[in-house]
Parts: sequence; structure tokens; C-alpha cells
Amino acid sequence: MGMKDAYVQKLQAQLDEWNAEIDKLKSKTDSAQADAKIEYYEQIDNLRQQQLEAQARLNELQNAGETAWEDLKAGVESAWYSLESSVKKASSRF
Repeated sequence: MGMKDAYVQKLQAQLDEWNAEIDKLKSKTDSAQADAKIEYYEQIDNLRQQQLEAQARLNELQNAGETAWEDLKAGVESAWYSLESSVKKASSRF
């Protein structure tokens, strides 16, 4: 397994963890008070959009050639940090 494949596997595992965390937050939202639900659902929608963006970037990286993937790595990491920050922030608020 090359460095690119190992990197992609690591990122996919982290994305899967965040997906599970977002699912847990959604479950908590379902039982929240009515007025809080709107805000929570908006946050979850935002997290899902960021998750889709991160998955798209990961797919680009995965499909890139061995030399091009290094160039895409910075964009992937930016999406990752943004999603990670948002998941942590949402988890602390729920």
C-alpha cells in the first residue's frame, strides 16, 4: 500500500467516525425542545454539507494520480479541519 492509499484510508475512517457523531447529534435533536430543534437541525444540515464537501475532496484525492495527490492534499486537509471544528463545536452545544 502506498502513502496515498494509507492517507485515504485514514481520512475515510475519520470521516466515518464523524458521520456516526453527526448521527448521534441528530438523535439528540429529535428529542430536543421544539424551539431548539430548528437551530439544531440547521447545524446538522451545515455539518452534512461540510461532510459532503470533505467526501468529495477525498474522492478527488483518491482518484488523483500518484504525483497529483500531493497537490490536492492541502485542500483536503482544509475541508477536514473545518469539518472537525464544526463537529466538535456542535457536540459541545447539544
